[in-house]
Amino acid sequence: MKKWMVIICAVFLLTACSSEGNTADEQKDGLKKVSVVLDWTPNTNHTGLYVAKEKGYFKEQGLDVDIILPGEAGADQLVASGKSEFGVGYQESVTQARVQDVPLVSIAAVIQHNTSGFASPKDKGITTPKDFEGKSYGGWGSPVEEAVMTSIMKQENANVGKVDFVNMGDTDFFTAVKRDVDFAWIYYGWTGIEAELRGEELNMMYVKDYSEKLDYYTPVLTTNEKMINKDPETVKAFLSASSKGYEFAIDNPEEAGEILLDAAPDLDKELVMKSQEWLAPKYKDDADRWGEQKLEVWENYASWMYDNDLLDKELDSKKAFTNEFLPK
Repeated sequence: MKKWMVIICAVFLLTACSSEGNTADEQKDGLKKVSVVLDWTPNTNHTGLYVAKEKGYFKEQGLDVDIILPGEAGADQLVASGKSEFGVGYQESVTQARVQDVPLVSIAAVIQHNTSGFASPKDKGITTPKDFEGKSYGGWGSPVEEAVMTSIMKQENANVGKVDFVNMGDTDFFTAVKRDVDFAWIYYGWTGIEAELRGEELNMMYVKDYSEKLDYYTPVLTTNEKMINKDPETVKAFLSASSKGYEFAIDNPEEAGEILLDAAPDLDKELVMKSQEWLAPKYKDDADRWGEQKLEVWENYASWMYDNDLLDKELDSKKAFTNEFLPK
């Protein structure tokens, strides 16, 4: 919870320091200027945004959109404070923010199902949660990690107390599992695909396979309550263009991958193209439209977090997300 107390203070500070004018009101060449902050460096979770910018979908909606990196402040803080109109976040972080009265709102699911899980090199022999015992886990220091691990290890009467938790920091997964740890939490659509390209076989345990409550939305697009209340048309325009960008990526993964590479030329081309191909059908998956979010998914994960002492109070899930601004 300390993390979100810092964010709350940052929100008030940034809001107090901001001018009366909102960046969404600024005009450039007749377009409304807004920004979207990424959660990390550019990758295939973000392709639809880069497509929407390159293909002119944002301009068609009257928007001039800057896609920016989060920096030290982080996307959630910048969006919650109104310093950026939109961001890329996670259901977990939005949930934690909401119960601390930080006004983040999820407005679209980038991917319909959770593609993350615990991964290890095949030669480590970690094939079930029971095998976590006596092994070292490389993480980022979030209480959620141990809670998830505990819940799935309990299903096999295994003891999370026998796992050695190591903070990996910025260490690369492949370096870490060779040098420092036995397994780590990854997104298969990026790190898993990179393992395939390296010819390094992984044992992968998707967290959603152990509980439907862990099949949450990650990542999501976010905005703040003030933006929704004061400028709903801009939210609608942003999502209309973003949706069109992701639909293009679904139908044209190769061209979409090239657009991402043009915007972020330092990325590995083979990894981007392979990841884009893998993710294309997963953006929308079994949903009726790209971006759709279900109340039960928000309620399931929030109840799991509350039951595992990760929330100070229960979440009002209906206020944490909205489908209102998605194209019909």
